[in-house]
Amino acid sequence: MCGRSILRGVYFMSVRVVIGAQWGDEGKGKVVDLFAEQADVVARYQGGANAGHTIVVGDKKYILHLIPSGILHEETVCVIGNGVVIDPVALTEEIAMLESFGISIEGGLKISHKAHLIMPYHKLLDQLIERDQKIGTTGRGIGPSYIDKYNRSGIRIVDLLDRTRLEEQLREGIRQKNEWFRKVYDAPELDVEKIVAEYLDFDKRIDAYITDTTSYINEAWRSGKSILAEGAQGALLDIDHGTYPFVTSSSPTSGGACTGLGLPPTAITGITGIAKAYCTRVGAGPFPTELEDETGERLRKIGSEFGATTGRPRRCGWLDLFALRYSAMINGIDELVLTKLDVLNEFDEIKVCTGYEIDGEPVKYFPSDSATLAKVKPLYETLPGWHCDLQSGVSFDELPLETRNYIDTIEEYVCAPVRYLGIGPGREEIIVGDVAMESSAVVG
Repeated sequence: MCGRSILRGVYFMSVRVVIGAQWGDEGKGKVVDLFAEQADVVARYQGGANAGHTIVVGDKKYILHLIPSGILHEETVCVIGNGVVIDPVALTEEIAMLESFGISIEGGLKISHKAHLIMPYHKLLDQLIERDQKIGTTGRGIGPSYIDKYNRSGIRIVDLLDRTRLEEQLREGIRQKNEWFRKVYDAPELDVEKIVAEYLDFDKRIDAYITDTTSYINEAWRSGKSILAEGAQGALLDIDHGTYPFVTSSSPTSGGACTGLGLPPTAITGITGIAKAYCTRVGAGPFPTELEDETGERLRKIGSEFGATTGRPRRCGWLDLFALRYSAMINGIDELVLTKLDVLNEFDEIKVCTGYEIDGEPVKYFPSDSATLAKVKPLYETLPGWHCDLQSGVSFDELPLETRNYIDTIEEYVCAPVRYLGIGPGREEIIVGDVAMESSAVVG
């Protein structure tokens, strides 16, 4: 189905985790699709349908919210792990979308029986909370579903297998939430009978895909199969290590791959961090390098910076190396993929943030608390632009001197090699670094 071998000679060993190293929207879908050509299994480990992983193949664009980005490869098995919260509506729509493109998921998709379900009341509650708090959520019920999970009152995929118990759980859960909506938000109650019927029908449609994915993925790892663990959102939105409270409700950092899939830490052999050549952020929260001027608008326009899930315009700014180095530290990133480098082709000068200061005093560590981060002043280094189109298939040595200097600056500051350069939205629009091709071509 792929019809290409851009990573010919590149091979995977054991488990490689692919994460967004910034605030999300870094281009994870394209990278996972690229790596999946050499992978046996691609497994999504956290988040929900708030993800929007875009893959462009020729004149076709696929936007995946729940199903792992490896689904476009016939020989690759895709796993939705226990750490993901699943919206039945989004999942069935996504399956239908893929089938409309002639892509079958029969035998290629496995869903954890331990994954939690997103209910209609989770979506309504998410929207009502966002109305008051303005965190910047997608309103898709992700946070409230995780709340019920940790409150030990959630409904899991395994509960679909016992229809009597499922109906009891649904009725009790909806009754409780309806009382909450009525008394706290003065919102209309949800139709119990309609929801019960919908979820019982959903059970019929996905029953063939439900499995013990923890056992499956561990057996795959121990048998020597190559596995890609795919994260959603970005490390700076991590519930523990991100810019709290303007964060997601799960752990998109590399550590989340273990709990979200049931893999031991010893299985992981490498971490690929994906970063844009500049920075973007969607929703509220501190953003030190944000450009609220003509330059920021120029980045947004050239980069088509609008959310794949929500359509919201993204906030844009210069690359923040101080934040990226923090992300590399907490994730153990051993290689970087720099995406959307082509967006910078037309700029005379390009700035990178190499540090922060508050009231003239340098900041030693990245402040993940929002109040402090909102006070920082970014310190910039200015680099010359390259003013030319970057072409696929060239080596790093053939890149313009200014482009190589930009990459060298990133590598030196973050202490991780840049091994891939994204220079356009298409599958083939990528430059593979010489280092990756010469060091036994190991990417996992």
